[in-house]
Amino acid sequence: MGTSKRERQKQNRTAARAAQARAARRNKVKGRTAKWGGLVAVLVVALFAVSQFDNGKSSTSTSDSTADSAATGDSTPTLSTLPGRQITGKTPCPKTDGTEERATKFENAPSMCIDPKKTYTATFDTSEGKIVVDLDTKNTPNTVNNFVTLSRYKYYDTSYVFRTDPSIDIIQGGGATNTDDPGYSIKDEGNGFKYKEGDLVMARTSAPDSAGGQWFFVTGSKASLLDSQGTYVTFGHVSTGLDVVKSILALNSGAGDLGGAPSTPVQIKTVTISEK
Repeated sequence: MGTSKRERQKQNRTAARAAQARAARRNKVKGRTAKWGGLVAVLVVALFAVSQFDNGKSSTSTSDSTADSAATGDSTPTLSTLPGRQITGKTPCPKTDGTEERATKFENAPSMCIDPKKTYTATFDTSEGKIVVDLDTKNTPNTVNNFVTLSRYKYYDTSYVFRTDPSIDIIQGGGATNTDDPGYSIKDEGNGFKYKEGDLVMARTSAPDSAGGQWFFVTGSKASLLDSQGTYVTFGHVSTGLDVVKSILALNSGAGDLGGAPSTPVQIKTVTISEK
């Protein structure tokens, strides 16, 4: 491995740790106390989790009104902080052989680059192990196309799992921090989703059609708190590596906003796509 590559990886790790430290100092998570009791407590937790579950536009308050306005009030995405070229104008379909030059900033969402009649598999090679996901081209071809295109542009390489939230059993990634975005958003592909263990789901704000590059894995049954919303598009399911997904959630430090973050950085080394 070259010296420059090692240095870039070191800088990425340092940036991730610094982001986690800043998050820990900001906006301590409140409002999840037992004083509400019974059904009211469940409702408060569910509303808080959903209002905070945005794609890079997190609220800085735990009140429902402030969280909702923060989630919907910012329509300008923050571009990725990870290194990579910028593509202006139309986003061309990337090479499929793994040789595409990395890009992390895009002016426009990609056109249809996959064949929905084919099957696609994504392999997340993480610092905690590998996770293999079968992507759902039948029900969510446009969402899968977005994810596959970004993956083939190496958008997710050296990114991080920056959120772990045991209160709703999810781990979230898709950038160096929760402020990263490819520079565009995509249309929602359905609603009324029910979230089950092993699902791969797009993160978004409370506003319609606001997903971009961030995603989350469902690690357990508590994600059913999101069922009443059902607006986060499920576009894949883990076939191998659910134990890795669960082990990442177990690293939750409890520090920071959005439910917490891993106690040690969890890096997505690469995301590779296979098709047949």
